[in-house]
Amino acid sequence: MLPDLPSLRLLADVARHGSIGAAGRVAGISQQSASERLRAMEAQTGLVLVQRATSGSSLTPSGRLLVEWSTRLLEQADEVEVALRTLRREHTEELRVFASMTTAEYLLPRWLVRLRQQRSVTVSLQATNSEAVLGAVRSGEAGLGFVEGPGDLAGLASRKVGDDELVLVAAPDDPWARRRRPLDPAAVAGRALTSRERGSGTRGVVEDALARAGVTLAPPEAELTTNAAVVGSVRAGSPPAFLSRRAVERDLDSGQLVAVPTTGLDLRRRFTAIWVGGTTPPAGPVRDLLAIAARG
Repeated sequence: MLPDLPSLRLLADVARHGSIGAAGRVAGISQQSASERLRAMEAQTGLVLVQRATSGSSLTPSGRLLVEWSTRLLEQADEVEVALRTLRREHTEELRVFASMTTAEYLLPRWLVRLRQQRSVTVSLQATNSEAVLGAVRSGEAGLGFVEGPGDLAGLASRKVGDDELVLVAAPDDPWARRRRPLDPAAVAGRALTSRERGSGTRGVVEDALARAGVTLAPPEAELTTNAAVVGSVRAGSPPAFLSRRAVERDLDSGQLVAVPTTGLDLRRRFTAIWVGGTTPPAGPVRDLLAIAARG
């Protein structure tokens, strides 16, 4: 049977340094442990490999042959070990993040600044809808994802990192902007609105809330792929839209948009981090970024 790599390396170090004790120190083990390992290798191979003497130790002809034969094997093992260390370092210090639009626009920039202040790490961020985030994490394209609203998290580890609420907003001259009484689900569902695209967390929350109220959202008059595009379209006169309060806070404060009250709709949602693996996030930038997100 072929001896294991540590034993072969120990035998080579005996030849190099001229004693079992010196070879043991290189391996980080005691002389007694080194001697026991060499005897076990001799028993395994059925060969006397080391000539022991009070003045030191040397290899027998069989021992020298075994060292010569194993030289290339040990060199290849060293190459593989270096490659593995490099691969671990790349996976640890490079992070690909996919995030749904609200998280990417209003939360992650601050979190990523804090992460870079803590450690040297390269982060690439892809802003997309929640459905695409789930797909990227499952395929391994993203090491960490952030989604908002409902979604199929089967097979993924997840952690809540924040809360959010959607608000219905309209341009100041829209008929709904002048309403004093809240709109019920049927009234909301009956009008073609400005909307995010299908697959977005924002749209999913609205559709689920209306479904729970027993109504179906009318097809949108305009369907856009970013929060900024929806905000700009509503300000320009498009029909009202549901958006994160974070996305419209400044426009509401300035009067460029008006919040339209609704009733009977649960428009709360949670921001969720997702990754592949166990419930404990992978060590390195993934775990560090989640700790920053948890602190808000």
